[in-house]
Amino acid sequence: MTFGNFVKESRLKKGFTLRDFCRAMKFDASNWSKVERGVLMPPKSSRVLRKIAETLGLKENSDDWHSLFDLAAISFIPSGLVEDREVIQKLPVFFRTVRGKRPSLRDMKELIKKVREG
Repeated sequence: MTFGNFVKESRLKKGFTLRDFCRAMKFDASNWSKVERGVLMPPKSSRVLRKIAETLGLKENSDDWHSLFDLAAISFIPSGLVEDREVIQKLPVFFRTVRGKRPSLRDMKELIKKVREG
């Protein structure tokens, strides 16, 4: 899942149209549409990401909250690394570990296997 897809799905679950969401966030709807479609990069600012999370009703430190921030961060990884879909799929496990949230044993085994494979 991409940052744009995640935000769009969360926005629609909350009942926001694109224009409603952009009004609440004070974003330009045409530019934000490009973010949701992956044409433009997501915001880097943790302040802006926090406001997006709050507007979408994501509870702080919930899985959805962390997914929003993780997906934004993944968007800025160099393209050579992004081409390996397995690496990208494992990054949320890495991010949870860095944040101190213990990943499942299965997640850790998969991450270790991927790292050993090089």
